Amino acid sequence: MADASAQEKTLNLTLHKVYDFALTAPLAEIAFILDTAKLNKAAAESSFKGNYGHSLGRMLKGDSEKRMMGNGTLSRILSYTSGACDARMAGAMIPVMSNSGSGNQGISATLPVVIYAEENEKTEEELIRALMMSHLTVIYIKQSLGRLSALCGCVVAATGSSCGITWLMGGGFPQVASAVQNMIANLTGMICDGAKPSCALKVASGVSTAVLSAMMAMENRCVTSVEGIIDQDVDRSIRNLTLIGSQGMNETDKLVLDIMTHKE
Repeated sequence: MADASAQEKTLNLTLHKVYDFALTAPLAEIAFILDTAKLNKAAAESSFKGNYGHSLGRMLKGDSEKRMMGNGTLSRILSYTSGACDARMAGAMIPVMSNSGSGNQGISATLPVVIYAEENEKTEEELIRALMMSHLTVIYIKQSLGRLSALCGCVVAATGSSCGITWLMGGGFPQVASAVQNMIANLTGMICDGAKPSCALKVASGVSTAVLSAMMAMENRCVTSVEGIIDQDVDRSIRNLTLIGSQGMNETDKLVLDIMTHKE
């Protein structure tokens, strides 16, 4: 009975409460979140000097890649975020700040917000509040998803960074909620098949979708409740996502493990 009561308490959270806290909490009490910006950005910059994993972050800084993708905010977000993941998954002796026990989730919740804020000359307070919004959104979603799931954690973490970016773009709660709806409509179902160098590819997919979802939200474009698993209420959409990840993908989890353990 005590366990059920504790669970009920942990679920008494909404996206609006996260949004309000991030914007109204005394700055001195949440300024510690800047540590995650410093640590994870340093990890990305270290990765550019080496040859880690698939070197996705470093590759995206190359001349031919810049000719293809440009040298704007999105390409920098992709480079820095995937670069930090490259280093971490290759076992580099480079520390990163995690979220919900995952370094990749910490990276994905942090660096897109940091790079967007730098590129658009946002104030330190704006960065702090956007990072807090991002990280708390991830924690909120993860609390009902559970510690381990067949659903890739990068989906959840990138949803947080989409919220932070949307707010930095000038969005209010309706736009932030729309960004979450757009993320859930797009990336739900991406499987987790273990911690490995190719996680950098999934991180890049997640954060590129985060930027796309934020851009859509700022144009007041949102996936509607007549489409798929999206509900009119954003918190119900989040619950739909976590139900799929925690219950619906149990057989997927078993099959993925079976495939991984029976390779020839």
